[in-house]
Amino acid sequence: MKTRRQAVILDSIQREAVHSQEQLRQRLRAAGFDVTQATLSRDIRELGLVKGGHDGAYRLPAQPLATVPPTSVLQRAVLEYQPRITRVQQLVVLNTGIGQAQALCVALDNAQLPEVVGTVAGEDTILVVTFDAKRARALVRRLESFADQRKAS
Repeated sequence: MKTRRQAVILDSIQREAVHSQEQLRQRLRAAGFDVTQATLSRDIRELGLVKGGHDGAYRLPAQPLATVPPTSVLQRAVLEYQPRITRVQQLVVLNTGIGQAQALCVALDNAQLPEVVGTVAGEDTILVVTFDAKRARALVRRLESFADQRKAS
């Protein structure tokens, strides 16, 4: 839930300028998340969002935060949504529960993995295009290793 909510926050600020927490809260409510101001503040802090630029809108910092690498966010998303992973040549298909694909896809895109050329997400399916079959296998191993780390804990 938290990962999905934070993915909606990131998507919102990347699509259009958000100048206040109240604007962001309204966007979250429209996406089906009714959050308190305290929860929203915590999400903003955890995502490392800053207000700035010429318009004073929320944005990601110029430098990524060292404390929350995008691959950690992706790992959390994979653990939370537990997608079924299928590889066909250089394509990887991730099947999630209804409404989870968008959030997982945002985490995948933000991780900027070297194997990934691009992604397309629906409600419960993500299509990941890689450069070739070898890199698709590497991506599958990487995603499966996230789930394996949870089993080992």
